[in-house]
Amino acid sequence: MSKIQEVVTFGCRLNIYESEIIKKNLAISGLDNVIVFNTCTVTKEAEKDARKAIRKAKKNNPDLKIIVTGCAAQTNPDSFANMLEVDKVIGNEEKLNPLYYQLDDSKIVVNDIMSIKETANHLISSFDGKSRAFIQIQNGCDHRCTYCIIPFGRGNSRSVPIGVIVNQIRHLIELGYNEIVFTGVDVTAYGFDLPGSPTFAQMIRRVFQLVPELLRLRLSSIDVAEINDELFELMAYSPKLMPHFHISLQSGDNMILKRMKRRHNRQHVIDFCHKLREIRDDVSFGADIIAGFPTETDEMFENTKSLILEAGLQYLHVFPYSERDGTPASRMPQVEKSIRKLRAEALRILGQKQLQKFFTKNLYKTAKLLVEHNNTAHTENFIQVKLLEDAEAGKIIIGELIGLENNHMIAKVVQING
Repeated sequence: MSKIQEVVTFGCRLNIYESEIIKKNLAISGLDNVIVFNTCTVTKEAEKDARKAIRKAKKNNPDLKIIVTGCAAQTNPDSFANMLEVDKVIGNEEKLNPLYYQLDDSKIVVNDIMSIKETANHLISSFDGKSRAFIQIQNGCDHRCTYCIIPFGRGNSRSVPIGVIVNQIRHLIELGYNEIVFTGVDVTAYGFDLPGSPTFAQMIRRVFQLVPELLRLRLSSIDVAEINDELFELMAYSPKLMPHFHISLQSGDNMILKRMKRRHNRQHVIDFCHKLREIRDDVSFGADIIAGFPTETDEMFENTKSLILEAGLQYLHVFPYSERDGTPASRMPQVEKSIRKLRAEALRILGQKQLQKFFTKNLYKTAKLLVEHNNTAHTENFIQVKLLEDAEAGKIIIGELIGLENNHMIAKVVQING
């Protein structure tokens, strides 16, 4: 029988990054016939999906050993340890250390995440064949948004030293990666905990100076409240910083934003998008949006829809509000779940219309494309593209965008070496 060492990942890009570390740790552990579930706790549905997947895996292979980790395991370890299918539960810090993958009498090994002061530095040499590589530059969050349980799964904000980031990028470039993605829980908070308190923008500038061969840098998410003039200048004028920015928005209504304890208002987001688009016409924007947050009225929901149009957002990550025990929002007057779902669907439909408008704007333009597998690619402003010709994964080429479909565009190759 072939050796099974599998990792099933739920949730964010940071979990994707950490799952690569888990794969290395499994190889070191020598465990056989094992699956690690790297869970997410953003919504109740995410935890339900994890439990469903765990039960299915065990049913299909009763001899399988199952380890559960990730944010849901960190915040609610007993719920997974009580599952008959689960052999061990380890925390978000423990999953990064191969020593904790031994199956012994300790079914739960979960540290106090708030006691962690440093972000572990791990050099990842493979990303499952993806054309871009993720680097964790920061972990945790110092903010306490009323709906969010993530700080209790990730701890307080802590940053990776610039020298370590530079070394990781150099290593990944040597392996052939042409695009690097900076990921973390709150990346724009980078540096405040490090000696000298370097800012996020200062770190990026230093990376560009020390690794001139880096061709494309992408940011996983941004908080407009943390964008200073130096960071905005990089976004507006640096050709190496890809012109797609995913905003942690959550709502387009000022009262809801206050009740969420967000630090921006709707006008901050609109002004940021307009100002950046005036300088960088090819820029695209994504956003995380919660539909049906407690106390959200129809009028408040309409404010979110109007912000999407006014700011010109294209890539929407929408989910209906999900109560998380222990958060202040869970104690606020709740919106009916059926209304949450209807509002989420309405936002997804609006997002699809916005994306089609953006595709139409880019029709017949030439673009630099990072080639991925099965002749797919992404433009610098994150349009997903299907290529008409064969091209080598990982290469940057030039293509003409000649057609559009629901979620991607069609391109013909113009030049192999972009």
